Amino acid sequence: MIRAVIIDVDDTLCMTEAASFVLENEVLAAMGRPPMTRELHLATWGDPLLEAMPKRSPGLDLDVFGPLFQTTMERYVAEGRLDVIPEENLRALDALIEADRSVLLLTSRAESEVRHMLEPGHAVASRVSGAYHRGNTRYGKPDPRAFDELLAHTGLSPAQCVYVGDSPGDAVAAGGAGMAFIACMQSGVRRLEDFDDRHVTAAIDAFPEVVPVVERLSRTPG
Repeated sequence: MIRAVIIDVDDTLCMTEAASFVLENEVLAAMGRPPMTRELHLATWGDPLLEAMPKRSPGLDLDVFGPLFQTTMERYVAEGRLDVIPEENLRALDALIEADRSVLLLTSRAESEVRHMLEPGHAVASRVSGAYHRGNTRYGKPDPRAFDELLAHTGLSPAQCVYVGDSPGDAVAAGGAGMAFIACMQSGVRRLEDFDDRHVTAAIDAFPEVVPVVERLSRTPG
């Protein structure tokens, strides 16, 4: 029985990579640095931001980049250019909740990058029962221990959970933790053949398809 659906944020719950590419290059331009290529951004997509940026812009001063990125990100969010959750995805979250399943987030984002989604009144905050990020977990994906705090806090077992994500690292983390994994291919950033099929329980083309897939997995013995 699946009791909890754990969801990645970027390119799973909302499509983020393309907007993030523009945002990060805007910050680099403000710092007088040349833009990164889309190919480099894609190659490092999924890494925590402050680990990825030195690869995307060698020699970057992270102490300057970090605060400038935060203020620029807040502006993008306020302008509706980043972290826009489609209505059909919100309805999918509602359907999961109506089926008596907990909805939780687990992301590689820093706390400051996800905080706005957890503020009272945000459409996501009212639907999730917990959020786990770089600020409240000791390990990051693809390490299976990324789920340690979530499992400890909720009392859930891996067999009662399914993780929904878009990257091979998401799949490795879930598989290593002993939980089912649903690959969401909506962004087009990755292809199913990029994944180790040993860690992929099911694949979906768009996030709302998670509802019937979770129902099917919950009825499957073992």
